[in-house]
Amino acid sequence: MTVLCGDCRIVLQSISDDSIDLVYMDPPFFSQKNHALVKRDGTASYSFEDTWDSIETYLSFMREVLLQCKRVLKDTGSIFVHCDRSASHHLRVLLDQIFGPEHFQSEIIWTYRRWSNSKKGLLPAHQTIYFYSKTENFKFNVLFTDYSPTTNIDQILQARARNEQGKSVYRRDQHGNIVTGKEKKGVPLSDVWYIPFLNPKAKERVGYPTQKPVLLLERIIKIATDSGDSVLDPFCGSGTTLVAAKLLGRTYIGIDISRDAVSLSEERLRQPIKSESQLLVVGEEGFRMKSDYERNLLKALDAVPVERNSGIDGFLFIDDQPIPVRIQKDDEDIATARQKLKAASRARQCSSMILIRTRAENNLCLFETEDDDVLIIDAYDLPIRSWLHKRKYRKKTVVP
Repeated sequence: MTVLCGDCRIVLQSISDDSIDLVYMDPPFFSQKNHALVKRDGTASYSFEDTWDSIETYLSFMREVLLQCKRVLKDTGSIFVHCDRSASHHLRVLLDQIFGPEHFQSEIIWTYRRWSNSKKGLLPAHQTIYFYSKTENFKFNVLFTDYSPTTNIDQILQARARNEQGKSVYRRDQHGNIVTGKEKKGVPLSDVWYIPFLNPKAKERVGYPTQKPVLLLERIIKIATDSGDSVLDPFCGSGTTLVAAKLLGRTYIGIDISRDAVSLSEERLRQPIKSESQLLVVGEEGFRMKSDYERNLLKALDAVPVERNSGIDGFLFIDDQPIPVRIQKDDEDIATARQKLKAASRARQCSSMILIRTRAENNLCLFETEDDDVLIIDAYDLPIRSWLHKRKYRKKTVVP
């Protein structure tokens, strides 16, 4: 288990034939950019170049690396090549040439949420990982995911069989009764993976450009290896592959041409950290704090909901000016709601605000109704509820 510094084309020559179970690589993408990032505490910065004279130069380099990787792989081994739209089509052809199209296993789409930008066109929100085996006799472990919320109980409980036309149908016994199946582990993992990008405050983030989540590498390693198997990353960068391999009980070899990257990898391996994704644990619905009623109020204003803020429920944009919106809560009076809205808005330098009143109050103070900074409007159902309340009160007070 080691991290080696040098050009992987040369270092790979020192690794024995047929000795590696899994190769994962996150190589240069042919982005034609220089990537740089500063560590969160400002104590270090990391960078690497991804600029090439031509696509031919890039592919010649990648061919050398891939040929060496094929040589060191065991016959039961596999390779996962990470890329993006810059040159993925070229790499797919190159992989077919080296490993053979018959050994192509999957085109994995890693998808994630990204921050918006003003660039014309669709927002890139995925990267591609090509999965090739060295031979037909490759190691593969089936992983399972949860059933879709739309899955019905019959699909979970009942056994299946193939009919004369080869179509999957529910299995029946000799009396025509449906046969209950064995315990099912879930749905086999598909080739589209939603794993969140590392957020800026993730514990495992080390300030290295293009750093990938440990969760992503763990999934790849679980698919293609067993405990004690060997994992090779010829472009190890910050060492994420090696950290994942160590956490899963695999041996590992990492290579990088940058001494800073090698030192960073060694540092992470001394104290490996994996960030748990709360988004994966609780799901997107777990982050939704608004009730349907609140969402409808914001939708009526064409406001963008804000899920996790104690003072602001949404933003309305007028002439490109963000205007914070707060909805009065059941347990607060209008003065308290106004105070919370102003406090939260002040931190974001917003001077114009909207407060949606959801409860009728007879003691509105003058400063609350004449505040130039805060526009107080009634929820669309408040006049109706107030009118019904008054009618009910009048009926109770009428003497027969």
